[in-house]
Amino acid sequence: MPLSRRSTVSIVVFVLLAAFVGLGYWYQSHKVKPGQVANNTSIDVTTGNDRGPGSLREAIFKATAATNEVTISLQVPKITLATALPPFVNAQGIRMIAGENGTEIDASALPDGPVLDVSGANVDIEGVRILNCKATGIVLRAERFKLQTTSIEGCDVGIDVAENADQLMLERNHFAKNRIGVRFAASNKNAMVVKNQFSEHRDAGIWAVRSEPDNRGGSISIRDNRFDKERIGILAANVSVIMERNELLDSREAAMQLMGTGAVARGNRISRGPAMGIVAENAQAAVIEDNEFDGLEAYGVMLKSSADTVIRGNRIHNSGYGLAFVLGNQRSPSSAIDNTIIEPKFNGIDVIGDSPILRGNQVMRPRALALKVVDYQPEGGGERVRSAPFLEGNNFSLGAATVAAGDAKPSRDTVQR
Repeated sequence: MPLSRRSTVSIVVFVLLAAFVGLGYWYQSHKVKPGQVANNTSIDVTTGNDRGPGSLREAIFKATAATNEVTISLQVPKITLATALPPFVNAQGIRMIAGENGTEIDASALPDGPVLDVSGANVDIEGVRILNCKATGIVLRAERFKLQTTSIEGCDVGIDVAENADQLMLERNHFAKNRIGVRFAASNKNAMVVKNQFSEHRDAGIWAVRSEPDNRGGSISIRDNRFDKERIGILAANVSVIMERNELLDSREAAMQLMGTGAVARGNRISRGPAMGIVAENAQAAVIEDNEFDGLEAYGVMLKSSADTVIRGNRIHNSGYGLAFVLGNQRSPSSAIDNTIIEPKFNGIDVIGDSPILRGNQVMRPRALALKVVDYQPEGGGERVRSAPFLEGNNFSLGAATVAAGDAKPSRDTVQR
């Protein structure tokens, strides 16, 4: 008996509904869980013991043996280590994440070596707290590494970054009371240190040092970080670094210390404390511009034995001194251009055995001298180093520029009131 048109339409609708229901069940059964991606293996850490089933050690071994990307999920509040963990190595990548309240890794019983050894590329770590390591929190010697919302405290070095560790991101982490927070061995390409907090490091928050200039290209970007009560906030020597929009407070020795080549400090705020703001010693072609300094007991910027360095557009107020140029390279003079110094407690600009270019600077209401220029006489005799700065278009108000006998005198266009 032939079906009616209405019956045929009903059957077609029923078949389509059944197909949609089947697709829904298929989607739910194949749906990726939050925090995972397709083709991702999840391994849970369910015990805080150093070894055994459910331990972090077993999870790392399993992740290394996996043929796809792995997520290690830390589901315990604390892990206590007694022996070194295996390295992170998986060609497809490893992601280690802690729960909402984070996971503490206590390394106080670990005799030596790093807590985490990142030897393979594509590793992400998030939400971990590494404490009390006698050596290094994380050794990084691979590409494409990301560390987020992690704390490293009470270690010798928080993160040790090898020369080959390019394409790394350190974001929104906390480094405290280590000897060094983050240490770079070279100018790592596409390396970013962003929105982290550094506090109370015995040597430096960030240490980027090598013996010879690094000509490989690429610069480490250090921006929007906060440094509190550091001996030295950032130490850079012969490593290319760009330091922008950082806040450095209450430094004990120097907020930034620059040596060798490759340093740019731009748009930072350096405030309070007994230290100098930026010290450039034996620096070559450094750029220090558009920074603000206030409440320092010593100099805002001091250049010592440096060449071709530019200090431009900085603002220094309510500090002990403004700028200092000491024993510079007279064949390749450094320059101070369009800087503003307001109410220094002592001198605005000191020139000692140097011949910098001073152009368009303003020293307003100094309590001592706007400009002081003196020769340098080595202790115990030796050849006298003369000072002969080139002065053009500066405004030194409410205090005459003073020059020692036999030194260069201010040019006519220097305004003195």
